[in-house]
Amino acid sequence: MILKKTVLALSAMAALSNVAFADDAADMKELKQQVAEMQENQQAMIDETSNSQVGFTTVDSDFSHNGMGAAASKVYISKSPLSIGGYGDMYFASSDKKGADNIADVYHFVPYIGYKFTDNIILNTEIEFEHGGANPELDDAEGYAIVEFMYLDFLMYDAFNVQVGHLLTPMGLINLRHEPTLYNTVQKPKTEKYIIPATWTTNGAIAYGDIAETGLSYNAGLIQALDLNNGDLGQPGQIKEGRQGSVSKTIYNKGAFVGRLDYRGINGLLLGGSLYYGDAAQKDVSDTAALIYDVHATYEIAGFKAKALYGATSITNAKNLAAKNGAPLNTLNPNGYAASASAGYYVNLEYDVLSTLSTTYKLPLFVQYDYVNPTKNVVDKNGDTVKNYDTSKNGKITTHSTNTRETTTTVGLNFFPHEQVVLKMDYAMTKLDVDSSKDYNTFTMGMGFIF
Repeated sequence: MILKKTVLALSAMAALSNVAFADDAADMKELKQQVAEMQENQQAMIDETSNSQVGFTTVDSDFSHNGMGAAASKVYISKSPLSIGGYGDMYFASSDKKGADNIADVYHFVPYIGYKFTDNIILNTEIEFEHGGANPELDDAEGYAIVEFMYLDFLMYDAFNVQVGHLLTPMGLINLRHEPTLYNTVQKPKTEKYIIPATWTTNGAIAYGDIAETGLSYNAGLIQALDLNNGDLGQPGQIKEGRQGSVSKTIYNKGAFVGRLDYRGINGLLLGGSLYYGDAAQKDVSDTAALIYDVHATYEIAGFKAKALYGATSITNAKNLAAKNGAPLNTLNPNGYAASASAGYYVNLEYDVLSTLSTTYKLPLFVQYDYVNPTKNVVDKNGDTVKNYDTSKNGKITTHSTNTRETTTTVGLNFFPHEQVVLKMDYAMTKLDVDSSKDYNTFTMGMGFIF
């Protein structure tokens, strides 16, 4: 505002000075033209100066570049070469699970920093502080700070563009769109935690674009393979722990293919699927491969939204992984075993009860059913299916089941006082297939935002 007043004052002074020397109608006409030109130049200078301010561009909640969230897409519509955005969320959870404490967690604070070298060469980055960030004063601190993604995007044609660097793997509904305003539960669905698994970042190159005017879009590329040669094999977190993208100096001896195809030709409808295929271990284990795929759909109309996803994993020659997974690597699994198959699905329905009113507020109520089976089939080092296994501690032998099937039904609500701010509350009822006496319920409240 100060800049604008100053420029206007200078323009007026210059005009008055020239008017003093105008002695005929022709001079006056010329001076009027000069004043008009000066006003145009002054407005252009104000616009240019304003656009150069950091953070000038606001989030367009309806804009998504290549399926990403609105805040992550901000750099693509930024009026300034430099773009800063981000998201954050925190929650409180209270569970009746045996031995569980109430938990309060600053779950994420994530700045996005983007830069346009040109209109066709764009840098996009996400820096994630999770669980409050790293705390060197606590030996058991779970917080950390990582570069979640960092890539260069070469924009060429509607049908063909290329991202190179540290990337979000284009699978599932949440992995590309993991900002808290984009899913209504406080915690992500377990299917997209243990099967996909979100958030999954990797290193490589991915081409993407729209296929003519068919309503189809695609992603296809070569990325860093998973490394499932770890002590969590056979546990629910097997695939999740095989991600390497967020770890420094990761092993990149082997690669994998990732592909995705989506259809958006009908207003409000998304139908699609994605696939990963590649080696299951980076070294020390041979002749293994992992296939992960999902099919997904969303539909939105007049305040109603529906989402559904099915995902599955199959590991070829999982017995070779099991042979590497015994003692001393995993004392809970001294004989070695590994999950050769896993699967899960969820369905989510929501309705905004304020959608028929003339208000900018939103109040969606929702219900979600989430089934997950991370250890659908478990094998030992001989390739034989394992249903139970024994562990020994202090001379006492304990028998464990490999069955980790569970279902979680969640009901809740969100309140959006602003399209970029959400308050969440839900109640999740989890039932365990192996032992109903261990069923538990969790009440959770949370808040989230994007900017």
